[in-house]
Amino acid sequence: MTSKVDVTTLSDLLRRAAKAEILPRFRRLGSGDVRAKSEATDLVTEADEQAERMIKAEAAKLWPDALFIGEESVAADPALLDRLEGADLAIIVDPVDGTFNFASGIPAFGVMAAVVSKGETVAGIIYDPMGDDWVLAEKGGGAWLKRPDGETERLKVAEPVELGQMVGMASTGFFAKEKRAEILANLAKVRFLANYRCAAHEYRAFASGHVHYLSYNKLMPWDHLAGTLISQEAGAYAARFDGSPYLPHHVDGGLLIAPDKASWELLRKEVFTV
Repeated sequence: MTSKVDVTTLSDLLRRAAKAEILPRFRRLGSGDVRAKSEATDLVTEADEQAERMIKAEAAKLWPDALFIGEESVAADPALLDRLEGADLAIIVDPVDGTFNFASGIPAFGVMAAVVSKGETVAGIIYDPMGDDWVLAEKGGGAWLKRPDGETERLKVAEPVELGQMVGMASTGFFAKEKRAEILANLAKVRFLANYRCAAHEYRAFASGHVHYLSYNKLMPWDHLAGTLISQEAGAYAARFDGSPYLPHHVDGGLLIAPDKASWELLRKEVFTV
């Protein structure tokens, strides 16, 4: 399935923005180039703002009929997010996913974009500026690792394993305190828990078959639309905690992703008991 937005063109735009506005600022941010938003760990940098500005301007020329929703645009105008559900065509962008890592000089950050058509995610792209490659998917076309030289590799999620052998990532910071304590205790049932503070790299690791689960509670579209589609196209089962599909306009209800439905149900019953 192809969208009205050419995925190759959009992928190249993310790369160009990273090279022009993000990488030159990595480990070179001045004291006035980093600001806190909602809390001390929720940061925005000059790189986020300038990269989004470039992507937005170029996208407007290429796809003038598309609604553009960027993380920093919504921070400035929260009502913009309300337009996503009814949009015929939308491009959703996270200019620097993993801003805390980026601002800390940790080379684990990415640039993400999703394309939504009439309420359905039809394309997702995650670009890694440090590795200079993409993982991407169009609905119905599989998930792929692509490099600038044209080399491609099809992605596939890990084979299912028993609960005690599962390794994966979970973000528990947005659960209520008591529920967070319960879930963290439950995570002793799996083999390993990590959190990269960067959904871009967590989704890349999952879709490439390196880990067995991902879980998030707060759902902002720029963080999860691209990665969820890529994971599903790599063979994963994904749903909100109540079992319903994750849709572009959802911002709550949690998200759990596993290699198959049986693994999802096991994790939901034994670990993510929300």
